Amino acid sequence: MKKKILITGANGQLGRCIQAAIGDYPELEGHFMGREHLPINDFLLVDKVIDALKPDVILNTAAYTAVDKAETEIETARSINGYAVGNLAAAAKRNGASFVHISTDYVFDGQATMPYTENHPTDPLNAYGASKLLGEELAVQAYSDSIIIRTSWVYSGYGNNFVKTMCRLMGSRENIGVVSDQWGCPTLAEDLANVLLEISGSPVKGSGIFHYCNFGAINWYQFARAIQELKGFSCKVNAIATTDYPTPAKRPAYSVLSCNRLKEVWGIGQRPWLDALMEALPHIGENS
Repeated sequence: MKKKILITGANGQLGRCIQAAIGDYPELEGHFMGREHLPINDFLLVDKVIDALKPDVILNTAAYTAVDKAETEIETARSINGYAVGNLAAAAKRNGASFVHISTDYVFDGQATMPYTENHPTDPLNAYGASKLLGEELAVQAYSDSIIIRTSWVYSGYGNNFVKTMCRLMGSRENIGVVSDQWGCPTLAEDLANVLLEISGSPVKGSGIFHYCNFGAINWYQFARAIQELKGFSCKVNAIATTDYPTPAKRPAYSVLSCNRLKEVWGIGQRPWLDALMEALPHIGENS
C-alpha cells in the first residue's frame, strides 16, 4: 500500500520540485496543496483537511521567505513560520502521521568558524530566522517525533532565488557587485526534494533536527563567479563587503552546515555544490 503524503506549499520552488520528482517514488501517493487551497496559518482549515485526508506523512514546505520584509511584517512571519508549524505538527500527531518540516541556516548567528551541527546553540540575527526558530520549537513541543530539516541557499528554476537573479543581472548589466564575506552552502532544490521524498518513504525511523545542503563552503561572490563562467556572461563581477550592500535584515557571516547526522541516520549523502550547479544551470535562465 502506498504511503499518503500531504505536501504544503506546493507552488513554491521546493514544492514544485517535489511535484516533478515524486513519480520516481512509486511507494508515495502525493497530495499537493498550495497557499490558495491550504494557507497553513488558517488553523481550522488545516485541521479539517488533515483530519479528512488522514495522511501518513505531512511534509511542510510552505513558508514566509521574504527575509527583509519580515523585519516589518514580524507577526505575519511568526504566524506562518512559527505558530502554523506547531499546529501542523499537532495535527500530524493527532492523525498518527510523520511530520517533516523545512527550516533554515538563519537560525544561527554566523559567528562560528566550523560547520554548524544540529546541537549548536541557535541565535538568529533577523526576524525571519527568529520566526523559523519559533517553528522548530513549536513543532517539537507539539510532536516530539517531528523531523526538521535545516537547509541553506536554496535555488532552482522556479520562483525567486540567487541563481535566477544573477542570470538576470549578468545578462543585462556590464558590472555587478556581490558580497564576498558571507559564507554558506548552496542547495539545489531538486536535490533537497529527493532527500525529503526519500525520508518520507523510508522505513527507517528518525526524529529531531537534521541538516542538508550540497557539499562545499563558498561565499556569494564565488557562487556568482561560478554562474558567470558556466553561463559565459561577459558581465564583470566585483567582490564587495556586506557593509557596501546594506539590507534591512542582517545576514549571518558564516552559516555552513554539517550534514553528518543525516548520513548516519538515513544514509543520505551530499553531492558537491558545483556538480549540482553544472547540472541545473542549463535549465535556469533569467526568464525561467
